Amino acid sequence: MTEMPLTGRARPDRRPHTLEEWKALGGYEAVERGLRELSPERVLDMVDEAALNGRGGAGFPAAKKWRFMPKRGAAPGDGPSYFIVNGDEMEPGAFKDRILLEALPHQLIEGAILAAYATHCDEVVILIRDAYRDAIRNVSRAIAEAEEAGYLGRDVLGTGRDLKMWVHPSAGRYIVGEETALIEALEGKRAVPRKRPPFPAQSGLWGRPTTVNNVETVSCVGPIVANGPQWFQSLSRTNEGGTKVFAVSGRVHRPQVIEAPMGTTARELIARAGGVSGNGRLRCFQPGGGASGFLEPDALDLPLDFGHVAQAGSMFGTGTMIVLDETACPVGVIARHMAFYARESCGWCTPCRDGLPWVAKIMADLEAGRARMEDLDVLEMTVEVAGPRGRSFCDLMGGAMSPLGTGLARFRDLFEAHVREGCCPIARDHGRAAA
Repeated sequence: MTEMPLTGRARPDRRPHTLEEWKALGGYEAVERGLRELSPERVLDMVDEAALNGRGGAGFPAAKKWRFMPKRGAAPGDGPSYFIVNGDEMEPGAFKDRILLEALPHQLIEGAILAAYATHCDEVVILIRDAYRDAIRNVSRAIAEAEEAGYLGRDVLGTGRDLKMWVHPSAGRYIVGEETALIEALEGKRAVPRKRPPFPAQSGLWGRPTTVNNVETVSCVGPIVANGPQWFQSLSRTNEGGTKVFAVSGRVHRPQVIEAPMGTTARELIARAGGVSGNGRLRCFQPGGGASGFLEPDALDLPLDFGHVAQAGSMFGTGTMIVLDETACPVGVIARHMAFYARESCGWCTPCRDGLPWVAKIMADLEAGRARMEDLDVLEMTVEVAGPRGRSFCDLMGGAMSPLGTGLARFRDLFEAHVREGCCPIARDHGRAAA
């Protein structure tokens, strides 16, 4: 097994493997071992011992989430239990799951089979953003190959267990990344988060026990079962197991997906992406996508994992790093983030439905030279009142306030300069330098 367990077996051109090609690389050996030699509880324990945290944003331990599911025969009433793979990737700057879906569909399917086994699920739904047409086609083809080979369908590998797996193309809204909104969308309803409790493990898709995990999280399960939890843990530089698929974009010379040990630093990732572009001097970066707070150059050597990034005052999220050089204005970046989140709000609760468009308008006024100093006080108030988690129905509002709050704290002088000068001082100065 390669040191990089997720992307190491991908082709350079991202062309997906056929089933036979994948098996020649050791594919499905973990499934055969897991279903024939290990109990569901042992598979779950291996994921726990590997310290696999969810890779979809929150970093919740995968095994802890799985343990909420009732064991086979213990679910209330008659009907299936569901395992859902969330491939509705819409975080600004995120594109890592797209690579896994397009290039390594059989690795995802292996992980989904083992995850369904560990959680006593009868059906797996892989929800993929509709814009990812190649991913939908590649995963659907791989499912058909796996079913024909006996890894899916009735009496899987002669074990007496049945497992159905299918792809659901999503219409694509950011809120569908929230697991209960995703379940609502699968049921054909408006995609809005559900009130909890009950939690999905008690009443999820069509009222049945359900677990939802991100594409990258599920793709880790096969290598864990194949090589053991200690091996997976050893790949990390911190106590959070495994590697992480980072997406590095913004002001870098070669935006790309990079798989590296959990705990890799921003300095290393930026170097692997060709270094800082623009004027070559780093102003700041967002370590976890558009909903993460800004960090400055003094955090370049911070180990990037959920714990360390939270201690630094930001959020690791999806591991989507957005880099800004000194010619890029954080105020403009925040304005674009706010416009995105205002558009993507489901409109269910007042802080998000009314607050985000209000914030987006003020940010647009800042960029256009129409803002007043009092508007900055309104932004501060919004961060304080609506920003903390739990102040809105789901975490979309809180996530949206993270870049705004850290932006105001770290770059207040730039906000004030936009008001005083009636324009973006960075864009103005950069334009003069270019001239």
